[in-house]
Amino acid sequence: MIAFRESLLHPNNCHINGYDFNALCKSLPSLEAFLVQRPDGKDTINFSDPVALKTLNQALLKHHYNVAIWDLPAGFLCPPVPGRADYLHHLHDLISKDTSLNISQRKVRVMDVGTGGSLIYPILGNALFDWQFLASDIDTQSIKLAKQLVQLNGLAIKVVQQKQPTRYFDGIIKAQDTLVATMCNPPFHDSEQSAKAGSQRKWRNLKGEQSSQLNFGGRNNELWCEGGEFAFVRNMILESTHFAEQVIWFTCLVSKKENERPLKACLRKAGAAQVEVVAMNQGQKVSRFIAWSFMDQQQRTHALESLLG
Repeated sequence: MIAFRESLLHPNNCHINGYDFNALCKSLPSLEAFLVQRPDGKDTINFSDPVALKTLNQALLKHHYNVAIWDLPAGFLCPPVPGRADYLHHLHDLISKDTSLNISQRKVRVMDVGTGGSLIYPILGNALFDWQFLASDIDTQSIKLAKQLVQLNGLAIKVVQQKQPTRYFDGIIKAQDTLVATMCNPPFHDSEQSAKAGSQRKWRNLKGEQSSQLNFGGRNNELWCEGGEFAFVRNMILESTHFAEQVIWFTCLVSKKENERPLKACLRKAGAAQVEVVAMNQGQKVSRFIAWSFMDQQQRTHALESLLG
């Protein structure tokens, strides 16, 4: 998790003014044990401590999103809540441009590809906009954990295991399904060695030393895949053509800027009618997601109004 320069977040992101540790500790008193002082005397936590990170997430989810129960076993990817919320706010903006309807008051259905044990995008999207989610993952234990979070918090989220490891939508999106959008945080690295090296770089940035410990967590399928991020998103684009009439907007995070141009080329070849790259500034990290639709704007507006009206 990054110590965010919060002013760069989406203007509607509730974390834009930073962490109010006094309020967070009132919501979750156990967070107080992890507070340390910055040189300027302000409270913070040790961002290299995985337990502190998880406890901060629990406090944020309880205080800002009314999520009473959230937990992750050691080794699972612990997502930064402010950055994940930013993706959702920008996605909301993207969808809203296509219709005059107030989509925040409508039942929008979104799919999260590779939701992980944290179920973070569906949890936040449900809390922020009352969106209904279809969440998938290939990992059996992640699915079990995600289903437990749904049950414990009474959430409007359907969790389904993807039993075809090389597929994204096939077997999950049914013939009768129509979705407003899909979203995904893809594996960043192309090998386990690359993932470990990336973790060590983060650790050095935080602590000035090397460690094999993944303070950010992450199982193999969450951190790397053959061909890395580019291959993952390229294959998603190819499969999305088969669901062109069932999904209005496909989206996926792209961490590496150098992947942006070749992915746009893949989308032109696939016949996408519209492609957008949405930049997100999250502290020291500049990220983006790529969005594509096989419908032109008129078709999308009609589809959204038919679906949400």
